[in-house]
Amino acid sequence: MKVSVCITTFNEKEEDINKLLSALNNQTLKPDGIIVIDAKDYKNCSIAQGRNISVKKAKNEIIAMTDVGCIPNKDWLEKITKPFVENKNVLVAGFYTMPYKNAMQKAAAAFLGVLPDKFDNIKFLPSARSVAFSKSVWKKVGGFNERLEKGGEDSEFFYKCVKDGVKIIRIKEARVVWEEIGKLNFRGIVKKFYVYAKGDGEAGIWFHPTKQLSSHNIKISLIFVRYIIALLLLIIGFNSPLAHWVLLVLVIIYLLYSYSKAGLWGIVFQLTSDITVMIGFVSGIMGKWISKRG
Repeated sequence: MKVSVCITTFNEKEEDINKLLSALNNQTLKPDGIIVIDAKDYKNCSIAQGRNISVKKAKNEIIAMTDVGCIPNKDWLEKITKPFVENKNVLVAGFYTMPYKNAMQKAAAAFLGVLPDKFDNIKFLPSARSVAFSKSVWKKVGGFNERLEKGGEDSEFFYKCVKDGVKIIRIKEARVVWEEIGKLNFRGIVKKFYVYAKGDGEAGIWFHPTKQLSSHNIKISLIFVRYIIALLLLIIGFNSPLAHWVLLVLVIIYLLYSYSKAGLWGIVFQLTSDITVMIGFVSGIMGKWISKRG
């Protein structure tokens, strides 16, 4: 069984690319090919286009995928490709760890990724940071959606896999170290909130076969609902003071919930992400609408 590792870069530092390539060349299972697509070399193509180009250029049927900024464990490739020995038509979801340097980044990890204790062997959905699939599966679902501008392309690809009945095998031990979290400042974290939400809006995934009513888009919609209810209670409270007391209780509960996620930074990121996610989501939906009309 021969495996190609596909990587798409976008304004990445050369040292980070070399660090990833070094880790791949020191795997317990050596890759039979490594394809690196720099979006700048293709007239600034999108991430989705870059991913499709890399898969097309791969000479082998089995594709493993990760991103610059991630460092695979030494046995990552061996573990994430093991299921293909028995069945080529599967999607293998690996996992990732998120090292941090301070309390702010530790809190951000709870909002930007899945923590190890939250890993669900039935419902966990893959990330392009650690995933493997066959070219046959890639062709079956039509590859990555190149109409998506800069995010959400992997979520939609995996959604199409689930929708088309592709079996997902989840291997928590097939891990990469997602180092980016430990490099982000506050502005970078907020930008991540925006980009991810915009990608969700563009992808337009509502009811998910695996997540069902807890899809990203429904969760984001509930943020709007929360703030609309808060605004109504605030307005009603000017005539009925009880509404203001109800609002106060709900705000306290919400802040305590946020604190339970990641301490004081949890409160900061909960409120910041709420606002940023709503803006990004609307931007993504509008972008998708404009794209269709164009």
